[in-house]
Amino acid sequence: MQNKEMLEKLAASFGTALKIEADNFYDILVIEREKLHELCDILKNEWGFNYLVNLSSVDYKDRFEVIYHIHSIPENNKIAVKTVLDRDNPTVSTVSDIWKTADWQEREVYDLMGINFAGHPNLIRILLPDDFVGHPLRKDFKIN
Repeated sequence: MQNKEMLEKLAASFGTALKIEADNFYDILVIEREKLHELCDILKNEWGFNYLVNLSSVDYKDRFEVIYHIHSIPENNKIAVKTVLDRDNPTVSTVSDIWKTADWQEREVYDLMGINFAGHPNLIRILLPDDFVGHPLRKDFKIN
């Protein structure tokens, strides 16, 4: 873990709402969805993570995960943030007000996976036709 001091402070601040994991490439912050926006704002404004590289989602049949890969270009540092969403209510706060790069990435995840980003300024389809029914990357999408 290359972010030891930051991770300790975040763990103390967020308590049980935050779990810290790691893989071979990233320290990973798993945050409750209600706290996602607050965490992302702190990562950008207090810890200098100024670039959202990628935003993606995973369908695990019983839940969704939204994953954010965030870098600090000046510090040459990176971190991943995950949040888990209920299948019945796949909604999380937008981070497009924190990182402008989230705008189209959130629209793509909405379009293909059906995840709603509350507060997004223009959450409409970006790849598929407006009259397309469903979200084709979901495991429950029916192919006719």
